[in-house]
Amino acid sequence: MNLLFYISGLIAIISTFLVITRKSTVHALLYLIVSLLAVALIFFSLGAPFMAALEVIIYAGAIMVLFVFVIMMLNLGAQSAQQEAQWLTPGIWIGPSILTIILAIELIVLFATDPVRLYATNMIGPKQVGIALFGPYVIAVELASMLLLAGLIGAYHLGRPHKH
Repeated sequence: MNLLFYISGLIAIISTFLVITRKSTVHALLYLIVSLLAVALIFFSLGAPFMAALEVIIYAGAIMVLFVFVIMMLNLGAQSAQQEAQWLTPGIWIGPSILTIILAIELIVLFATDPVRLYATNMIGPKQVGIALFGPYVIAVELASMLLLAGLIGAYHLGRPHKH
């Protein structure tokens, strides 16, 4: 169990480092998705399956769709079209695919080795999470939503064509 935690943590650190160092935005997004999946596996291995599911659904799903939407909104013209054609080459997907396959193997090992321990933990359901988010943490939730909205408006403002 500890080995799976450390491997997931290492994959999260490596993929997050690759997010920061990639020049291509799409490559960085691919590694960010791998990083978020690794964090979800860390949550799952620590006995928080609901948090793992939220990590995958909200961050690796919805937030990534938002990022891709912003990239599409910032259409950069002919250079962007040429770069999009290069994204379809198989070599670009090797790094994220290898890290994701390692995470999938870890998840299979986690289920195969000790399935009883996974269900023996105290489960926190959606109701308790909702009560916590919209109870004592409501200001933090609202601030996070305003921050995301400000980022989206800023990306639109920076990416819109300027009239001269």
